[in-house]
Amino acid sequence: MFKKILIANRGEIACRIIKTARRMGVATVAVYSDADARAPFVQMADEAVHIGPAPAAQSYLIADKIIAACKQTGADAVHPGYGFLSERTSFAEALAAEGIAFVGPPVNAIAAMGDKIESKKLAKAAGVNVVPGFVGEIDDTEHAVRISAEIGYPVMMKASAGGGGKGMRLAYTEQDVREGFEAVKREGLNSFGDDRVFIEKFILNPRHIEIQILGDQHGNILYLNERECSIQRRHQKVVEEAPSPFVTPAMRKAMGEQCVALSRAVGYYSAGTVELIVSGADPTGESFYFLEMNTRLQVEHPVTEAITGIDLVEQMIRVAAGEKLAFTQADIGIDGWAIENRIYAEDPYRGFLPSTGRLVRYDPPVEGWADDGSANGRRGIDGVRVDDGVYEGGEVSMFYDPMIAKLVTWGETRDEAADLAVAALDAFEIVGLGHNIDFVSAIMQHPRFRSGELTTGFIAEEYPEGFHGAPASDGLKVKLAAVAAFVATARADRARRVEGQLGRALPPPSEWTVTIGGATFAVELDEDALTVDGQEVELELEYTPGDRFVEAEVDGEALTIKLETTRTGFRMTTRGAAHGVSCLPTHIAALSTHMIEKVPPDLSRFLICPMPGLLVALNVGEGDKVELGQPLAVIEAMKMENILRSAKTGVVKSVNAKAGESLAVDAIILELE
Repeated sequence: MFKKILIANRGEIACRIIKTARRMGVATVAVYSDADARAPFVQMADEAVHIGPAPAAQSYLIADKIIAACKQTGADAVHPGYGFLSERTSFAEALAAEGIAFVGPPVNAIAAMGDKIESKKLAKAAGVNVVPGFVGEIDDTEHAVRISAEIGYPVMMKASAGGGGKGMRLAYTEQDVREGFEAVKREGLNSFGDDRVFIEKFILNPRHIEIQILGDQHGNILYLNERECSIQRRHQKVVEEAPSPFVTPAMRKAMGEQCVALSRAVGYYSAGTVELIVSGADPTGESFYFLEMNTRLQVEHPVTEAITGIDLVEQMIRVAAGEKLAFTQADIGIDGWAIENRIYAEDPYRGFLPSTGRLVRYDPPVEGWADDGSANGRRGIDGVRVDDGVYEGGEVSMFYDPMIAKLVTWGETRDEAADLAVAALDAFEIVGLGHNIDFVSAIMQHPRFRSGELTTGFIAEEYPEGFHGAPASDGLKVKLAAVAAFVATARADRARRVEGQLGRALPPPSEWTVTIGGATFAVELDEDALTVDGQEVELELEYTPGDRFVEAEVDGEALTIKLETTRTGFRMTTRGAAHGVSCLPTHIAALSTHMIEKVPPDLSRFLICPMPGLLVALNVGEGDKVELGQPLAVIEAMKMENILRSAKTGVVKSVNAKAGESLAVDAIILELE
């Protein structure tokens, strides 16, 4: 076994690897950039080595710096995590030349499967179903347009070395290809150092299913069931689960055996994932196509661990050290159901714009990668596990991926896992930047998600006008009205007691008018009962004025509510939405109708930078005429490019920025007449 492993990565995956290595008695080394000097993974590792400035291209992507850190610390192995250098053949070769073990597959397998173009050729030669497309070098945009027309729209443009949703564009028309091809090349080059692109047919109504592979250096290769990864936004996974609600035992066996055969053809060992596109229109599930193979650990690996009890990081380390797998295919079962929700630094209420800044408050429902001491040790406390690599007071930087944490829940059934996810998300507090907690909670509650009728178009189809919070049922509104009135009474009672010390002691109101989501309720409290519109509501909760969370039980239902005080009541966040709640004593509520509403100014003539980022391209100049929806500029933030379009037709009056500049949020890029 290795004595010391260097983790050539950062954030939550570095923390994840360090914890398993520590349990195995293996020392760890972290490498870090300027931006990560105070990050948790740096503090957790036994040793840490600084490797450069914040941009990944100047630190985490430089193999020579990683190797130098190995020599400096005496690390005899490197675990690459995912992303960065994890699928770079030159990195694995450089480690081998220095006598340093690579905790991953052999170089030939990385070369064969890590290159998306070459992997398709190999899969096709091996008799594996592949998606129709052009597998070869594409010269330029005009060449891409011709190829797309030959394949037939819609098509998907992908960076050859891409992954994690980076370097991908869906094109329905020639104009989409012309607008997106160069962006795909740039994203591939910036994120992976490779600007090659391939184009393939986009399968309509597809499900994204992946098979977890695990092999050793002695010829043993197993499949550890499947994961459903169909819920994606901009081709980046948002929710994953294991097993899939779509896959039958016969499908699982057929997919698994085919993926093992493909892995065996390239001499694969270590953990890896074969990704498949399955036509949701085929009820037999037999129409599945090879998409790509990721020769590394996947972000969503915890759900596989939760249903199999196998620590994939531990197995990767043992395989790299030359050990045989201690189990066979017959030992791989499915125990319960696991769901992973990715918590991203993005604001779903503002079109999912990336959000950077300081984590003023960060309080997950359990400690990161919680371990309750159960047999498999990887389900977390009461079925909740959080993998993270951030800390309260830390900065979420524009230089790296926007993922803050992964929330994994496990239950005996799929509904139990989803219900637990909703409860855990209610208790997950992030303050200081935008996040998608409400959004993933809404997905967990969505009837279509609960039915298992998933495709990669789920988000676009179910939220075509954007996300505005999960809809609140009438029953939830009644419960929130009851809680709001109770809390308001407790606050008024505290004020009464304070005022009583000054010689005044007015009793708190017992009748409240509560307005939420367009519905108004009359709430009355006395010593014996609480009623909403005359109907008694059973309410149990403890609240001390100043508490940020309220743990309540309303009519037998547990409810966790994040509470913020507003001028006329509260902002109550629960069950996937933030609700503005007006809660006023009934004798005062009528006066609120006389308040003047402030109308926000019209900013449509300005092109405003929606996030901190780099102005990659500016498509117009002063005096140019622009049309509604026309692309005006491209902003790069968190390794993704975002096209900014005109909100109206007009003429450019002035330009206040130029390509190559780093812009702050709300910076004015240009103004129309």
